[in-house]
Amino acid sequence: MHYIIGDVHGHFETLKALVAQLPTEAKLVFVGDLIDRGKHSAEVVRFVKEGGHACVLGNHEEAMCVYGFNIIQAYENDAPLPLFSNGGVATLLSYGLVKLQEGKPVKVEHYHDALARFREDIAWMEKLPLYIELPLVAKNGNPVVISHAPIDVAWSMRHMDAMYGTFFRMATSSRREPDENAKIFNIFGHTPVQMGVKIKEHFVNVDTGCYIDSEDGFGMGRLSAYCVETGDVMSVERI
Repeated sequence: MHYIIGDVHGHFETLKALVAQLPTEAKLVFVGDLIDRGKHSAEVVRFVKEGGHACVLGNHEEAMCVYGFNIIQAYENDAPLPLFSNGGVATLLSYGLVKLQEGKPVKVEHYHDALARFREDIAWMEKLPLYIELPLVAKNGNPVVISHAPIDVAWSMRHMDAMYGTFFRMATSSRREPDENAKIFNIFGHTPVQMGVKIKEHFVNVDTGCYIDSEDGFGMGRLSAYCVETGDVMSVERI
């Protein structure tokens, strides 16, 4: 059974609690955004990477690949730390690459092991696919495709070199819900939904806003998994 897991955003204890509720033989597939905002991004990446679990590239992994180079350069060239937004400071803290001083991130003295691990994880992220097409067909007869953001309108572009930039941007950043006449059954995250996993005949949004406080988003603050074969949903409250 394939269980598609929503945006974890560094909440490792919550991820462990969710996985403990799933069948031991479950095949885990992550929709990206493993990192940022939560306190344990490095641990989440290690779990997915060392566990050999499937994962697509999210916009937060993309940001780590881009801005992570600047972090590495800052250490190697003894330059100031660059700004790292959207929860990125939490990620650097989890890697032990910075510490907080008067509320602001500053460099640490003994950084070599942490920087090596950070570099290795960036190299792993750079190889993550934009989508995973499972060898399954949904009830509506369409192929099952996992991506970080909705890609139904860009699906025909996936093999077009000239349209790669557009396809990349849609796969990592689109917030447009799939059309009813979509050619794929798209399972994605990226845009948190209220009141649990959003399931339609032609798509599933599995991002239930793990990082969002429940009082800020009704029904959020949960991490969820969707079983492709059965349609079952498992969710746990953020720990």
